[in-house]
Amino acid sequence: MVRFKSRYLLCELCVSEPSSLHLFEDKVVYQALRGAVNRAHGDYGAAIFNIGVLVKYLNAHTGVVLIRCRKAHYRLVWSSLPFITFLENRGQKVRCFFNCLHVGGTIRTSQKFLIKYNRQQLQRMLLHCKTDAEKQDVRKAILSCSVSLVRGEETDGSDDDDGDEEDT
Repeated sequence: MVRFKSRYLLCELCVSEPSSLHLFEDKVVYQALRGAVNRAHGDYGAAIFNIGVLVKYLNAHTGVVLIRCRKAHYRLVWSSLPFITFLENRGQKVRCFFNCLHVGGTIRTSQKFLIKYNRQQLQRMLLHCKTDAEKQDVRKAILSCSVSLVRGEETDGSDDDDGDEEDT
């Protein structure tokens, strides 16, 4: 039995109005990604895309997208992300772009990175708070980001896979 190695692209869907994120589903992102790969890489890219690309997760509140693709071809999908300039759902076009945050070998490493990234974003938000109530809300959000989970994983750190090596 053969195991296919995958890469997980953790991306942030950036839109001008955050309220429009609720319009999107994973099917919409998948179709836009398929079109971008087809435009950028032609028939070869379309064939590779049909073999092993899948949108695993889309958070409609934060705009986080997790895309799984085969290890040998993740750069092809990654290079097509800048060609997505809008997403269309239910007749509405929303201008957007994808910001690739992390490329990981497993979903777990992508989740670890996302926890650290969200904590950093909350720390940045804390600096821009104007009232004490806002500061308290952000501090509560920072503490709720699985503090025990992050501390426990930092000490063990043995299964980190940053996806830079090329296995055959």
